[in-house]
Amino acid sequence: MAGAGASGDAAWRDVLDAVDRTYADLVSHHEQLERQNHELEALRSFHASVLASVSDALVVVSRQGTVVECSASVTDLTGRDAGEIAGLPLADLFTATDIVRLDTALAEVAASGQPVTIEAALEARGQPAPLDLSVAPRFDERHRLAGWVLSGRPLGELRRANARLEASLAELKSAQTMLVRNEKLASLGRLLAGVAHELNNPISFVYANAHAMARYAGKLETYFGRVQAGASRAELSALRGELRLERDMRNLREAVEGTSEGAARVRDIVEDLRRLSSDGSGEMVAFDLAEAVQIAAHWVLRGSRAHVALRLEGLPRLMVRGRPGHIQQVVMNLVQNAADAIAGAGTDTAPATDGAITVTLSATGGMGRIEVADTGPGIPPAIAAEIFDPFFTTKEVGQGTGLGLSISAKIVEEHGSHLELVPGTPGARFRFELPLAQEEAR
Repeated sequence: MAGAGASGDAAWRDVLDAVDRTYADLVSHHEQLERQNHELEALRSFHASVLASVSDALVVVSRQGTVVECSASVTDLTGRDAGEIAGLPLADLFTATDIVRLDTALAEVAASGQPVTIEAALEARGQPAPLDLSVAPRFDERHRLAGWVLSGRPLGELRRANARLEASLAELKSAQTMLVRNEKLASLGRLLAGVAHELNNPISFVYANAHAMARYAGKLETYFGRVQAGASRAELSALRGELRLERDMRNLREAVEGTSEGAARVRDIVEDLRRLSSDGSGEMVAFDLAEAVQIAAHWVLRGSRAHVALRLEGLPRLMVRGRPGHIQQVVMNLVQNAADAIAGAGTDTAPATDGAITVTLSATGGMGRIEVADTGPGIPPAIAAEIFDPFFTTKEVGQGTGLGLSISAKIVEEHGSHLELVPGTPGARFRFELPLAQEEAR
C-alpha cells in the first residue's frame, strides 16, 4: 500500500507539471497572439492611411472580378463610399465603352503575369474621368493569381502637365534663340570699330576723287564754252595749256577707275556684313567653310586691339552642309576668345604684338574638320570642365557675357557634332566637325 501511495503522488506531480507547462504555453501563445494582433492592427492602419492618402485611383480586384478595396480618390471620383464599392463587379465602376478593353487587359495580365497599361474612364460624378490605367497581377502565397491591382492617374492632370511642359519648352527654345541673336549682336558691336575703319578708307577715296572730278568738269565746261563762242584754234590751244587739260584728262580716267574700285570695295564690305549678320536659320545648305571662316575671322580681327596674325592652313576650299550664319557665329566666338586671350597677355598701353591665331581645315571620313588654335596663355585644367557652362567667364565684368562658348557648343550640337577643347596643346585649341556636302564627299 505504501508503494501504491508513493506511485499515486508521483502521478499527481506529473499531472501538475503538465498543467503548469500547458498554462505556460497558453500564456506564451496568448502573448504571441497579442503581438500579432497589434502588428495586424498597425498594418491595417497603415494600409488604410495609404488608401486614404494616395492621389492616384487604386482598385484591388478579386479573382472573380469583384472590387475588394479602393482608395479614397476612387470614392471621390465616383461619388460612392468604400462600403458601397466593395463587392461590386469591376465593370460597374467603368464606362460601358471601356468594359471590353478592360476585360481584354485583365485576361492578358492573367496569361502573361506582366502589367498592362490602357486608357479607361471611371463612371464619375457629372462626367467620366479618363485614367491612364496600369493593370498589374496580384498573387497569393503559392504564387497563384489572386486578382489584380489597378492604378491610374487622371489623364486631365497629365495632359495639363504635358501642356505646361510643352509651353515651357517653347519658351526655353525662344529664349535660346534670343540668346544666340543677342550674343551675335554683341559680337557685331565689338566689330564696329573695324567696320568703320574698313568703310572709311574707300569712302574717303571716293569722296576725294569726286572733288577732283568736279574740278575737271569745271575746266571742261570753260573750254567747251569758248569752243561754242567761236574761239580760234590758237586761242583754244593756249586755253588747253593754261587749263592743263591733257594732264587732267589722264587724271580724270584714273579718278573714275579709282572711284569704281572704291565703290566696289564698299559693296564688298556691305555684302560681307550682310552674310555675317544673317541669322542662319532655315534649311541646311552646302557652303564653302573656308570662305565663311575667312570672312568671320577677318571681321573679328579688324576690331581687335591686339596685333594678331591670322593663319589659314589646310584645304583652301571645303564644301560642308550646315547653316552658314550660325557656323560663322561659332568661328567669330572662337576667334574673338583667342584674340582676347592674346590681348590679355599684354597691357592696356602695350598690347600683345606677337600673337597668332591658326585656323586649320581638313577632311576625313565624310566630315570636314575645323580647328582654331591660338598662342595665348591657354586654359587651366582646373576650369577646363566649366568653360562650356552658360555665364561662366574669366573676363572682367563688362567684357564678356559668358555665353559665347555655351552657345557655340549648342549650335555645333544642332549640326550633329561636338565642340571640344583639345587638351595637351600650347595655348587653346578648339575643334568641331561638319558633314561634307555630297559632291565633296564623293
